[in-house]
Amino acid sequence: MILAIILLIVALLSVVSFLKQIKIKNYFALAFSAAAALSFGFFSVMTIVCSLTNASICQ
Repeated sequence: MILAIILLIVALLSVVSFLKQIKIKNYFALAFSAAAALSFGFFSVMTIVCSLTNASICQ
C-alpha cells in the first residue's frame, strides 16, 4: 500500500507539471509529463484496487 501512495504522489506531481508546461508551451516536457501522469496514475490506481479487492484482473 505504501507503493501505491508513492505512485499516486508522483502521478499528482506529474499532473501539476503537465499544467505548468501548458502555460510555458514546452511541448517536449508536456509529452513526458503526460506520459508520466498516465503511467504512474494507472499503476497507482491498479495497485490500490488490487490491494483492497480480489478482482480477477489482479491474479
